[in-house]
Parts: sequence; structure tokens; C-alpha cells
Amino acid sequence: MRIGSYQLDNNVILAPMAGITDRPFRQLCCRLGAGMAVSEMLSSNPKVWASEKSKLRMVHGDEVGIRSVQIAGSDPDEMAFAAQINAENGAQIIDINMGCPAKKVNKKLAGSALLKAPLQVEQIVKSVVASVNIPVTLKIRTGWCENTRNGIEIAKIAEANGIQALAVHGRTRNDFYKGNAEYDTIKAIKNAVSIPIIANGDITSAEKAEQVLDYTNADAVMIGRAAQGRPWIFREITHYLKTGEHLAPPTIAETRAILLAHVQELHIFYGEFMGTRIARKHVSWYLQTHDQGKQFRSIFNAIEQPLEQLEALNVFFDKLT
Repeated sequence: MRIGSYQLDNNVILAPMAGITDRPFRQLCCRLGAGMAVSEMLSSNPKVWASEKSKLRMVHGDEVGIRSVQIAGSDPDEMAFAAQINAENGAQIIDINMGCPAKKVNKKLAGSALLKAPLQVEQIVKSVVASVNIPVTLKIRTGWCENTRNGIEIAKIAEANGIQALAVHGRTRNDFYKGNAEYDTIKAIKNAVSIPIIANGDITSAEKAEQVLDYTNADAVMIGRAAQGRPWIFREITHYLKTGEHLAPPTIAETRAILLAHVQELHIFYGEFMGTRIARKHVSWYLQTHDQGKQFRSIFNAIEQPLEQLEALNVFFDKLT
């Protein structure tokens, strides 16, 4: 899998997810086998860049792996400026968001709302590609709704205007995350264009990744929700694709080490107040497969201090082992 001048280590990629794929999580997924990790969505509106949230999202200089930064917006000039700023801050690839189904994003005619306006798509793509000398990629859904599934049209616009790779979530905007992803449209898009295509949606196991790659002939798969609390899914998939054999799941001891390190990184990255709060959702995802996890999560979510969180996790794992 290659994007512009960048050769990925493999073709299993972490999807951008708002509020989830922050720097600590991206770094963790790369260490556990992701070929690339795309940042959470950054607004192209300069008025919000002064917020603490945006400041944390806009520093990319010393991350491990290929630094792909996703931007969202509807104004071609703003999007171009956002691309330039993030490139100056260390982004190696700029990804354009045209797939987010959230109402607060769509009401600003951004995210997947742009799929209803192919001319606007073309203007944005042209503007962003011309503004930077690094590769630009695009993430879309198959269309706005079942009756306006225009993924092929958008893909052709993307290819004609310099997009280096296209990620396609196999749902329309109106599907949100309901039902099952469909891969027929992704397959048709792959047949219609020559740029690399990344298949996304409901890829939750090594077998499913192989099935989707075989069916769509896509160049890569993108993993989103399945990586929450299970960041080792990337090494599981890459191992299976290479060998046809299943990698052993992490031991309780390894899970413990991964989770504790992740929580510590969140404390460092966000600081004491926000770090402890953001850690709660990640811990919940890690422990959802443990029978004892539900009761523990209610205890953990009441903890306000970083060291107390780490101590509580150690006690929890001591009991497991």
C-alpha cells in the first residue's frame, strides 16, 4: 500500500474517529501493527483553533509512523489554509473528511453533506491539493442516502483532481452506523478508478478483513470501532493476511501492560483533569469482554485522580490473575 511517496508498512489502517483517535491512541495502534493511523477530525475554521482541544490536535511533529491529519469543512479556501497549517505543523498526509454523518457537521454543509454537492467536492479537492506539496487523501461514504448513492461519481472527481487514495465507508450518510455495511459500491468504485481504495465498515476480525479485500479488490482496509479497547486487532489482521493463521490473543498480563501504559499516556497528554475523564471511556472498551468489568467500570468512573486510576486498574488485574 502506497500513498504518494509514502510506503505503508502494511495495508491495515486506523480510521479517523472524533474524540477517539487522539495522539496516544494513534501511537498505540501503530505500535500494535497499524500501517497508518489517521487523526481525529480537525475543523478548518480558524476561529476554533485557539481552543485547548484544537491545540492538542494540531501538533504532529514527533509522532511514530506516517502522520495523516484529517480536516473537515465546506469552504475551499478555509480547507486549503487548514491543510497548509497542518502541513507546517508536521502532517505528512492531509485527509479530507466527506464521510462524517453527524448532524452538527452536516448542518454546516461539511462531512458527508458534501456528497450532495459534487461541484463543491471538486472545488474543495482542487483547492486543498493545490495548497500543499504533500499527498492528499479523501474519506467518503457511498452517498447521502440509498437513492443518491454517488460514490463512483465522487471517486472519479477525486481521482481527476489529484487525490492520492480514497477511503470508502460502506454505508450512506442516512445509514449512520445502523445495519450492515455493504461492499458492492466499494467494489464498483475500485473498478472505476485507478487510485488506491481503502475499504471501511464493519471490519471486526481478521477473516472479515480478508473477505472484504478479496471481494472488493481494495488496496487496504480501515478499522474503526473494532479497535476501541482492542488496539491489537491490527497485528491480528496483518498476521492472518500474511500467514493465514490466527495470532494468539494477548494474555491478561499483556492486556494489563497495554491498558496501563495507554491510561498513563492519556494523563500525560491531556493533563490530570481531562486525562482522567478521557481514560474512562477507553477503560470501558478494554474491559467490556470481562465479566467483572461492568461493576469495576462504575467504580473507575468515579475516580478523579490519575494515580488512583492506575492503582484501581492494578487491583482489578490482580484479581483477574
